[in-house]
Amino acid sequence: MLTRLERIRIDKAPHPWLHKVHVAPILTSENPTLSSVSNALLEQFRHHGHVVQQTPDHQTDLLLTSAPFNKPLDWREAPLFNMRRRLGIDHTPDVLTMMHVETDQFKSLLSNLQSALHKKPPNPADFDFPGLASTAHKVLVEQGQRGGPILALERFLQSQSKSIRILLVVGNISPDKAYLFDLVGAHPQILWDSPDTFYADIVLRIVTAISSIEVTNHQVAEEQVTSTQWKQLTIPQAMQLASLELGKRNFFTPMLRIADLVQVPAVDTAIASQYSEGCFATWEPKLGALVATISGSARPVDKGNLVEDDLSVIVDVRTDGSGVRVRHVSGKRNDPPSSEAMEMIAMDRVLPQISLGYGWDIPSDVPIIRSKLHGHRGVASFNPLYVEHVYLDSPYYHYPVSCATDAQARAIEIAFARSEALLNPSDPRYIVFTVLPGHGVVITEKWVSGKAPFQAIWESMDNGFLEIENKIPQGPLAYIPRHEEQMVLQIA
Repeated sequence: MLTRLERIRIDKAPHPWLHKVHVAPILTSENPTLSSVSNALLEQFRHHGHVVQQTPDHQTDLLLTSAPFNKPLDWREAPLFNMRRRLGIDHTPDVLTMMHVETDQFKSLLSNLQSALHKKPPNPADFDFPGLASTAHKVLVEQGQRGGPILALERFLQSQSKSIRILLVVGNISPDKAYLFDLVGAHPQILWDSPDTFYADIVLRIVTAISSIEVTNHQVAEEQVTSTQWKQLTIPQAMQLASLELGKRNFFTPMLRIADLVQVPAVDTAIASQYSEGCFATWEPKLGALVATISGSARPVDKGNLVEDDLSVIVDVRTDGSGVRVRHVSGKRNDPPSSEAMEMIAMDRVLPQISLGYGWDIPSDVPIIRSKLHGHRGVASFNPLYVEHVYLDSPYYHYPVSCATDAQARAIEIAFARSEALLNPSDPRYIVFTVLPGHGVVITEKWVSGKAPFQAIWESMDNGFLEIENKIPQGPLAYIPRHEEQMVLQIA
């Protein structure tokens, strides 16, 4: 009988919601390996029914471009910053930047980074790569200590090329393998098997990313939360306490600031200046809504030390599904909610409402999930007596999606809808989580008597019921029993 991990590995069916894309190549790096890879990729795009264009136009979804390895590209030449003006198009397509590195150079660079990351304290000179800001070593050290040398490599290549989505081809003349990099730090490895399977896998991963739709078109409800109402709530203070407690446990990774990596004068017009990783939300019965953290791309937010202006109120999902509905709070800044706002509220639609009863002083029914926590962390093990892990649909392990998209919100909603602990209020397991490959973990807690919001989560971290780790699986995963009180991570 096949194990869960073996079944997931075998089932590589693509997502059913993929759409046809228009792709146009604009290669700028004269590299024979990349020319060959580009031709093979374009042939696979055609084979799967996509449109390969000679020149970009208003229908183009993806620009396939190239850049030299470990050499800085002037931001004025980077397609991410100049494509609309340079190409005369009225929208901003996705950009996939291809790079090529020979095998020995790749191994040597990773080995050097690994050695540099082990030094205490780190030597900034070990991270002095061409074209980076003088402060870049701080970011590369943090990223590398969290995700290993491959994540440090990813960040400096993104900075040098001024591109977020990168296909790094490793091999001397023909590819041995490739890595796909994205904003959140995903770095899945695609091994060379045969030309068809290798390039088809890359194309499906790219089309998956392009086919997912951003769901950050949030709508402001007419009715505000008055300042008097807000002052009477206990949840804002509970959110601030949870922020400090989770911060003590180093759950949230430091904010990634573009200026700390590379100096790009026009960054605000192309991408956000910073990205804070992670978000959390808890139910406020007096409002019948979620109180959630705001988006870190709007302005710098320290998720480990929140202030009240770092909070937003999420009411429900917009009828057209393009974002969520929020209520503004009188007298507050009212920045938009986190990019994961949709997934935070959407899962409640498919799960039970419960009555808490005696001791809670909450007369109305509430969602069975009290609090939700999303972070760029992994889970090494858990205690199945108190914690439940739920699986995503199989395609998400082979063809991952990213934050702020309808696809990720849908993946999470479907996964938690299968939770035995959430569908059955009397189930004693009070923590439920899932892991998004290449991205991180989503943790939920039920209503636990005598506990503050998120307290059950942070205490489960302390007592070993939920073992958080830096390592994030990049593909298929499963949890297998070590003994009756521990399930441990197994990856492909």
